[in-house]
Amino acid sequence: MKKNALEFWVGLFVLLGAAAIGFLAFRAAGGQSFGKSSQTYTVYADFSDIGGLKTNAPVKSAGVLVGRVASIQLDPKSYQAKVALKLDSQYHFSSDVSAQILTSGLLGEQYIGLQQGGDTDSLAAGDTITVTSSAMVLENLIGKFMTSFAEKNADSESAGQNEQ
Repeated sequence: MKKNALEFWVGLFVLLGAAAIGFLAFRAAGGQSFGKSSQTYTVYADFSDIGGLKTNAPVKSAGVLVGRVASIQLDPKSYQAKVALKLDSQYHFSSDVSAQILTSGLLGEQYIGLQQGGDTDSLAAGDTITVTSSAMVLENLIGKFMTSFAEKNADSESAGQNEQ
């Protein structure tokens, strides 16, 4: 009888531990809390390069989480990335708000930062943010640096040969 009670409590403890780990994994992956259902509205922003931005990435304003990236699609007409942003309805931005893709730290996750504008009209559901700045892709920056370095090296070698 004692053995069965001990097995029951150990099993219950293991089950609760697995449920806690599952809940923490869900929250770490960006899931919403279970009891919290907040109202949101969707706006869009077009970017020429989104870098490593992913669906469900944070949308922040002044460092505060104000929404999430709902979806990312390629616009077949302009060949730009059309990003749908689900913003919390308690936050209202002006119609001239600007959006830029930023990185947390040097190699951290990418998120969208919103900078409030000065217009008195508010951004409504379905509107498109027109002032955007694309992501700075690390590989492109390294390529530009290497090309610039190679050109300077070639120029200095040709200048040295011309003096002889």
